[in-house]
Amino acid sequence: MNVAVLQFPGTNCEYDTKYAFEKLGANVTIIWHKETTIPDNTDLVVIPGGFSYGDYLRSGAIARFAKIMEAVQTFAQNGGKVLGICNGFQILLEAGLLPGAMKRNDSLHFISKYNHLKVINNDNTFLQKLDVNEVVNIPVAHHDGNYFTDEAGLKALEDNGQILLKYCDENGNEQNLNGSVSQIAGICNKEKNVFGLMPHPERAIESLLGCDDGVKMLQGFFN
Repeated sequence: MNVAVLQFPGTNCEYDTKYAFEKLGANVTIIWHKETTIPDNTDLVVIPGGFSYGDYLRSGAIARFAKIMEAVQTFAQNGGKVLGICNGFQILLEAGLLPGAMKRNDSLHFISKYNHLKVINNDNTFLQKLDVNEVVNIPVAHHDGNYFTDEAGLKALEDNGQILLKYCDENGNEQNLNGSVSQIAGICNKEKNVFGLMPHPERAIESLLGCDDGVKMLQGFFN
């Protein structure tokens, strides 16, 4: 599998992401934001976490206009798979590739810790190796991870099976982490080829470092 990982000024998880996918057997290329094309043989584009352009405007709002994002738009429109992690999720929202928006955490504080997630839908490439209602423990690290959509938007996500993950406790009981509507931690588009989540599965791939629950999440893309 060939993976393209985007890199913006302020990105800080590109090498973690590269390491994670290479550990699982992928060929990974890091693509600088000023590039205008994605390699022809790309199977998955990943927009990693960090603070693109320092988050000096809204998170992801400047990166959304980078040259490479035109190629990402075309890639996604042609059915290519795209994964946005943390800041990458914010960029996908700003680019209109996923519905909704991000607000500041309701605590107004940066949150950095392991947190449990419940799988809501697995009829998609990303989470196909996990069971519905399965609970995984994945690190979170964000200041603007409070996902928002209006009532109609939430109903559409529910009706189309676009809600992928929700924050929960170790027993799977939904739990508020940052104020996100319906405790949403991750979603996909209606076509189920663009995925976004605030937690960091690439940081949970080795038990030596605390947890390897992220392995089965990323392995979904290898089928």
